[in-house]
Amino acid sequence: MISLLIAGAVGLAISIFGTPWVIRVLRRRSIGQFIQEEITMHAHKHGIPTMGGLVFVGATVIGYLSAHFRLFTLDGGFNPSFIPFAAGGLLALLAMVGMGVVGFLDDYVKFVRKRSEGLNKRTKFGLQLIIAVVFTVVALGDGPNLGVSTEVSFVRPLGLNLGVFFVLWALVMLVGAANGVNLADGMDGLAGGSAALVTGAYTVIAFWQFRNPLVYQALNPLDLAMVAAAMFGALLGYLWWNAPPAQIIMGDVGSQAIGGLLAALALLTNTHLLLAVLGAIYVAETVSVMLQVAAFRTTGRRIFRMAPIHFHFDLGGWPETTTVIRFWILTGMGVALGLGLFYADFLRTAV
Repeated sequence: MISLLIAGAVGLAISIFGTPWVIRVLRRRSIGQFIQEEITMHAHKHGIPTMGGLVFVGATVIGYLSAHFRLFTLDGGFNPSFIPFAAGGLLALLAMVGMGVVGFLDDYVKFVRKRSEGLNKRTKFGLQLIIAVVFTVVALGDGPNLGVSTEVSFVRPLGLNLGVFFVLWALVMLVGAANGVNLADGMDGLAGGSAALVTGAYTVIAFWQFRNPLVYQALNPLDLAMVAAAMFGALLGYLWWNAPPAQIIMGDVGSQAIGGLLAALALLTNTHLLLAVLGAIYVAETVSVMLQVAAFRTTGRRIFRMAPIHFHFDLGGWPETTTVIRFWILTGMGVALGLGLFYADFLRTAV
């Protein structure tokens, strides 16, 4: 528990105090957000410093590393020590940082070309594929503490073994989660606040698996809980500056990193499909875009005023803050349901 508190506290401190400095640096270099022309109601956000994800990604890494150092314990007094890093935590960081790098390149292209579109779809997908392959190769390796389950899981493996096709499943989850968070990153605080709730849920899930090793077979759950706690704290610190009206925007580097981490946590805790419940808002954002595109191409008409779906309510007259808070509430409901399903399965299995 102390490790989680350290990870979250360090992530929070670095993010909340480091973000203002990053805002000043980004402003000096004129690194600001580009708004699509058709989104006129958010044109005032043009030029707001972007790439804020660099702050909470860095804060998460430092928070995780800090949680492995001990200077003082209640029973042993002042006794500096070090907890070895575990494969699970490093794998989660690999997915987060790797996807974050893809997002950073996308943001950099936007900045250089002064437009709202970054990497072309083929290049971006190719880079995401590389991250998924590397993640899978390491996860399925034969080294010590490696070798995750290749079975599809909900709150535990379901018996459907994907074998070599697990790499495709990992790709779907990494890309799907990253794109879902990216689509939600259209209003101040929406993506960051909802992601904080989901990472908080995974902190609980991973720590619960650590405390009940006879029930779960997860890959180094305590280290996974440290990473999730560090991101939770880092996102809270970031939200201090991203809350409406936002002084900084996370950019693709942030949304891609969050999506990569959430997918990795789901894969490594054997809760693949549970992520769709915990992050139901990201599923809704993605599905709304898919339905909008399909309807327009087949009938020439739109289902929503604008997709992703949060813009539908925005155009319907909801103030931005109202939309964001209501989406946070919906995310909280999904998190509560997901944790309830997880605990119900534990009660059924542990008996």
